[in-house]
Amino acid sequence: MNTNPRKGPFHFKSPSRMVWRTIRGMVHQKTARGQEALSRLSTFEGIPEPYDKQKRVVVPAALRVMRLKSVRAYTVIGELANSVGWKHRDLLQKLESKRKAQAGEFYEKKKEKEALRKKAIEAAGSELAKVNEVLAGFGY
Repeated sequence: MNTNPRKGPFHFKSPSRMVWRTIRGMVHQKTARGQEALSRLSTFEGIPEPYDKQKRVVVPAALRVMRLKSVRAYTVIGELANSVGWKHRDLLQKLESKRKAQAGEFYEKKKEKEALRKKAIEAAGSELAKVNEVLAGFGY
């Protein structure tokens, strides 16, 4: 039987599309509720512009050391995508290293600012003693 590959099934090569397709298989996408859920789902390679400035959070329950036994095999989805033909791994690594360098500079500036702020609070502590007593009376 001859088949036309343009009619599917489509095998996505980028990691974000792989994750999207995996989640699509877990959701009842043929219902209106499932279609709405999929329309709200966004997947990215790397950390895109609006989210790269936000603070990262670690979910301990989702860490590999917590979820997998040490003898289990695992893979990184970027490596899997690269092995099936994804061509942007090097670009993504370059952008990620650039983002990390900028984040490091920002953190150093933030630490310097905080040190100056603490120094200013200590210097003004004697001047603000009366004000702090009044504020303490009001519960601040």
